[in-house]
Amino acid sequence: MGRIRDWLDDRLGLGEVSGFLTKKPVPLHGHTIWYYTGSSILLFLGLQVVTGVMLALYYKPTIEGANASVAKIMTEVRFGWLIRSIHSWSASAMIALVLVHMLSIAFTKAYRKPREATWLTGVLLLITSMGFGFTGYLLPWDSLSLAATKVGTDIPKAVPLLGTLAAKILRGGEDVTGDTISRFFIAHVCVLPLFVFAILGFHLFFVQRHGMSLPLEWDERKEKPGWLPFWPNFVLREAGVWLVLFGSVVTLALFLAPSLGPAADIMAPAPTGIRPEWYFLFMFQTLKLFPSTIAGLSGEQVAVMFMLAGLVIVFLLPFIDNRPRERKGRVVGWFVLAAFVYSVAMTIWSLL
Repeated sequence: MGRIRDWLDDRLGLGEVSGFLTKKPVPLHGHTIWYYTGSSILLFLGLQVVTGVMLALYYKPTIEGANASVAKIMTEVRFGWLIRSIHSWSASAMIALVLVHMLSIAFTKAYRKPREATWLTGVLLLITSMGFGFTGYLLPWDSLSLAATKVGTDIPKAVPLLGTLAAKILRGGEDVTGDTISRFFIAHVCVLPLFVFAILGFHLFFVQRHGMSLPLEWDERKEKPGWLPFWPNFVLREAGVWLVLFGSVVTLALFLAPSLGPAADIMAPAPTGIRPEWYFLFMFQTLKLFPSTIAGLSGEQVAVMFMLAGLVIVFLLPFIDNRPRERKGRVVGWFVLAAFVYSVAMTIWSLL
C-alpha cells in the first residue's frame, strides 16, 4: 500500500493537495453556518448524477415508451421507485439550497470585490439548476407534465425578436411532441450536465482563488476572527451536515414518493389545476397577475420582461452595489429582501 500511495503521490501530487487543504483556513464568526450550504449543494448534485444514471438505464425518451418505462422503473425494477423518489427529492433540495446559498451571499454582501466572478458563476449555476428541473419535469410524460411543459415553453414567445425561435428550438416544432421529449432528455442528461460542471469548476476556482468572505463589520476591526483548518476539522463538520441532509432526503423519499399519472395524450384538453414545480410557482403567479393588455402590449410580454429585468439586476448585483458602505448598498439590500419576500408571497399565493 505504501508503494501504491507513493506512486499516486508522484503522479498526481496528492501530498501537495493535502498540504493545501490542511493550511486552507475557514473563518469562524456569526455567519459561518452559511459556509455549509455551498458544500451541501455538491452532495445533492452527486445524488442527482448517481440516481440519474441508474434511471437512464431503463428510461425510453419516446411517446410510446416514456411513461411506460417510468412505470416499469416504479413497479418492476428492484428499488426503482426509491431511486426515482431520491432523484426527485434531491433535485428540489439542491435548488432550495442554491437559493439559500445565493440569498446568504446577497444578505452578507459576500459578492463585493474581488468576488464578483464568484457571484456571476453562482447565478449561472442557479439558472442551470432550474433548467434541470424544467427539462426533467416532462420526462415522465403524464398529463400534468405535458400541460405544464406546454405552458412553460409558451413563455419564451413573449420575448421580442428571438422568443418564437427559442420556443420552436425547445419544442422541436410548433407544439410539444415526441421530438420535445428527445430534446429535453438530451438537454437533461448531456447538455446541462456539461454546463453545470464547467460553471462549477470556475466557481470553485474563484472560491479557492479569493477565499471565503468575511462579514462587513470585520473590515473595521483590528482583530480577526478565529480560524479553523479546512482539513480535517471543517470537513468533519461538513460530513455531519451531509449525513443529516442525506438522511432527511431518504426519509422523504421513503414516505412521500412522487406519483405517476396516466400517459399523456397530445390531443386531450389540459387538466384542471395544473401547476409547475414549486421553484417556478412565483413566475406562474406573476403571469396571472398581469392583465391581458398593458398600454397596447401583451400582458404576458410585460410580465416576462419584468421578470427578465429582475434577473439582470440580480446577475449584475456586484457591479450595482460596488460600494456596500454607501447608501446605494443599503438600497440594493432592500431590493434583495423585497425580491425574496415577493417570490415567497407569490409561491404561497399560487398554492392557495
